Amino acid sequence: MIDLHTHTTASDGTDEPFEMLENARKAGLTMVAMTDHDTTEGWREVRSKRDQIPAGLTIIPGAEVSTRTQLGMSVHIVGLLFDAENIQLAKLLADTRDDRIPRMEKMVEKLQVAGYQVTMEDVEEVKPVGATLGRPHLADALIKNGIVGSRDEAFAELLHNNSEFYVSHWAPSPVEAIKAIAAAGGVSILAHPFAEKRGAVLSFGEVTDLAAAGLNGIERNKRDQDEAAHSKIDQLSSEHNLIKVGSSDYHGSARANQLGEEQTPLDLWENLASKASGDEVFTR
Repeated sequence: MIDLHTHTTASDGTDEPFEMLENARKAGLTMVAMTDHDTTEGWREVRSKRDQIPAGLTIIPGAEVSTRTQLGMSVHIVGLLFDAENIQLAKLLADTRDDRIPRMEKMVEKLQVAGYQVTMEDVEEVKPVGATLGRPHLADALIKNGIVGSRDEAFAELLHNNSEFYVSHWAPSPVEAIKAIAAAGGVSILAHPFAEKRGAVLSFGEVTDLAAAGLNGIERNKRDQDEAAHSKIDQLSSEHNLIKVGSSDYHGSARANQLGEEQTPLDLWENLASKASGDEVFTR
């Protein structure tokens, strides 16, 4: 059982890195990718303490890279097996993380002007140390202050992309991210490409352009994609040799997604991994 998309407290998940791995073991996974937003700190910690990795579990190093189109649409690219020491890619991830701070300050200010009692100190208090800052942490601060009851409520009412309180942050273009991942020896996967409930999605032609830029794979089986989305993905995969993967996008208790609820067959994983040269999977 292989799950290629998960999050920990290194970004906006609720499981500590080793807690996520133990939950992965309990779910019956044999391989799991650690793909926190714009950071490699979660799996770096795990690699430095290999004796704590659950027996029988293989870790795939990676990250979910935040990108933005020219029109401002948020697009996520999962990068796997890249060299985390690659200067170009490391700078791209660092620049994206750094710009999240002034973005969060602006969002908090907008909420305060509207009368919501929340501060940057509140956000920092609920954010795990070293985690990539994101809207889920603002949601947690709003929960702690009794303004909303859950992350889902926070996003539905206040933090969604079309909200008056939303502020974008700097991010590379999808093509820039795909090329940076490739230059670092990694492989790239387009995350939840047609999950319309999450917001605006790329057009068929835009995904075709990403394939031409070197995109390797595309997430097909996801709880937030319907049969119409599957049909588009099947056609794109056939026309552009994109490897179709299944993955959970697990965030711990923050979302309903469960580890291993969608999986990638071993032969497809081996095909994907054969295209990488930057880093390797690891175990104990």
